[in-house]
Amino acid sequence: MSIVLDTGDFAVAAGEIVALLGANGAGKTTLMETILGFRGSRTIRLFGQDVASLPVERRVALGVGYVPERRRPFASLTVAENLEASSRLPAAPRRRRVGEMLAAFPMLGERPDARAWLLSGGQQQMLALARALMDRPRLLLLDEPTLGLAPVVVADLFARLLTTAAEGTAVLLSEQRASLALGIAARGVVLSRGRVVRVGLATELLADPNLADLMAGA
Repeated sequence: MSIVLDTGDFAVAAGEIVALLGANGAGKTTLMETILGFRGSRTIRLFGQDVASLPVERRVALGVGYVPERRRPFASLTVAENLEASSRLPAAPRRRRVGEMLAAFPMLGERPDARAWLLSGGQQQMLALARALMDRPRLLLLDEPTLGLAPVVVADLFARLLTTAAEGTAVLLSEQRASLALGIAARGVVLSRGRVVRVGLATELLADPNLADLMAGA
C-alpha cells in the first residue's frame, strides 16, 4: 500500500510497522490527519486509489483506523460502551468483537464496566488502541501512543502492535523517540518541517549518526 502526499511519498505494506519520526512540530500529526481526511491535500493515495476527495468517514470505511495523541476516550462511557460506540459493525458481530477486544486486552477485560475517566493513562491508551481495532482496519495510524506511559505499559502496547501487524494490518507509528519506534518497526520515515527527508530500513536509521540532525532539520 502506497501513501503519496504533497510532502513526499512512502509505502506501508500489509503486516508491516513503519515508524514516522520527527521532532515536535515536524508535521507528524498533520500528516496523519491528512491521511485520515481531517486536512485537505491535492494528492493522497491509499489502498491503490486516490482518496483526496473522500471525507473522513469514507476513508474509515475503506479500512483506516486512528489512535489520536492523548487517547481521547468517551470519558463518561464504560470501557465496553467505548468499544461499541467506535464500531460500524451490525449489533451481533459488534458485541462479539467487543468480547474479542476485552479478551485481547486483559487490563480492559478486568474492568469492562469502568468509566473511561476512571482508567489509568495506560488503560486509556489500550482502550484507544482497542477502539481503533474494533473494525479490523487495513491501515492503523498511531500518533505518539507512548506519551506519558510507564515502560512496562509501552512494552505491552508494542507487543500488541506486533501482533496486530502479524495479523496483516499495516501500521504507521508516529514517535519522537526514534530508537523506541525503530525497535519494533521494519522501516522508518523521517519528517522535518513538514516534508519527508529520509526513508530507510530501521536498522539503517538506527545506525545513522546523523538521524538526530535529520529529525531536527539541521
